[in-house]
Amino acid sequence: MEVAILFGSFALLLILRVPIGISLGMSSLIAILTSGVVQPTYLAQGLVTGADSFPLMAVPFFVLAGELMATGGISRRLLNIADAFLGRKYGGLALVTVVACMFFAAISGSGPATVAAIGGLTIPSMLKQGYDKNFSSAMTAAAGSIGVIIPPSIPMVMYCVATGASVGALFMAGFLPGILIGVSLCLYSSFYCKKHGYINKDAAPFSWGNVGYALKDGVWALLVPVIILGGIYGGIFTPTEAAAVAVAYGLVVGLFVYRDLKLNDLYRIFASAALTTATILIILGTATTFGRILTLERVPMLIADFFESVTDSRIVLLMLINILLLIVGCFMETNAAIIILAPIFLPIVEAMGVDAVHFGVIMVVNLAIGFVTPPLGVNLFVACNVANAKLEQICKGILPILGVMILDLLLITYWEPLSMFLPNLMY
Repeated sequence: MEVAILFGSFALLLILRVPIGISLGMSSLIAILTSGVVQPTYLAQGLVTGADSFPLMAVPFFVLAGELMATGGISRRLLNIADAFLGRKYGGLALVTVVACMFFAAISGSGPATVAAIGGLTIPSMLKQGYDKNFSSAMTAAAGSIGVIIPPSIPMVMYCVATGASVGALFMAGFLPGILIGVSLCLYSSFYCKKHGYINKDAAPFSWGNVGYALKDGVWALLVPVIILGGIYGGIFTPTEAAAVAVAYGLVVGLFVYRDLKLNDLYRIFASAALTTATILIILGTATTFGRILTLERVPMLIADFFESVTDSRIVLLMLINILLLIVGCFMETNAAIIILAPIFLPIVEAMGVDAVHFGVIMVVNLAIGFVTPPLGVNLFVACNVANAKLEQICKGILPILGVMILDLLLITYWEPLSMFLPNLMY
């Protein structure tokens, strides 16, 4: 009965467009009050203990670092480097968008932040060059989802907080899957743009001189992932400390090297990062309580029993979990889904011999696809705002791209070395 009340009230609040963090908290409180099994203070305890984690300190720093680097000129210079290599090819601007998103993914850790930072520069240019709005917006939204797959990644940190997995190992595991998705999106862009004749004739022809100039101007931008990830895997600092280093680096480079970042910008940047962080922490705390109530009601055991009764095949089990996660990604915020579902599914897949780090990649990729899946795909809404487009327009363009990303998901799911090759080398 309590489970029905929990999910029923949660669904009703979502229908009423109550923010996800508040919906999780209110539905948890309603279930607590109606059951009488635990005291209302159980919700407050969940809010505190859910946020009481050292790895979680990386989240506000990575959010702030992404904001600083988007405003401080780093994202623009990454774009210029990609343009120097790819600008005159068919679909050059689309290819530049995908590649720049892959680079920015190694800085921000956030899908929507990647769309805003890169799409704000490339979508207007694509539309000016005659690209159709559906494709331009949809491809940018899809490329932005790589922001949570290539490390650093905020959802990966959340998964490790929820399961106790190694942040460093999961970061390393995200590299090759993220590159796979980026290359797949580039191939689709090339095919689509060649078919429609999209080429930037005004772009400068490829020359090593242009490449050299772009690399020289963007060297400080290219050093960001080297410093962050090299420091982590070189044992110089932890992922949390790396996030703090990224903030300091973004401030120094933006203010004193590129000088695109002004002192007047800092209040807006810090306020925006604080708001994003507060939203994530509220979701984390309320989702922790929501998940604990499910545990009290033995829901994880019931789900495990259900899967065991349906199949004893690892292939079928992972397929069923993928389908469920893709559906969840359509309707639930990524961090909340991870905090609630990761502790439920991980014991089930581990019993089938699936590594916790590999499953973390599977889960993050599934929910990254949720960033571009209607009706609640956050990246789609960001791209809509940038392109001044309607959601229905972008949805038409995103469908074939979703097909490409789901094929990538299947490869990532069933070919474990793609995720585990680099972690096995390092750990």
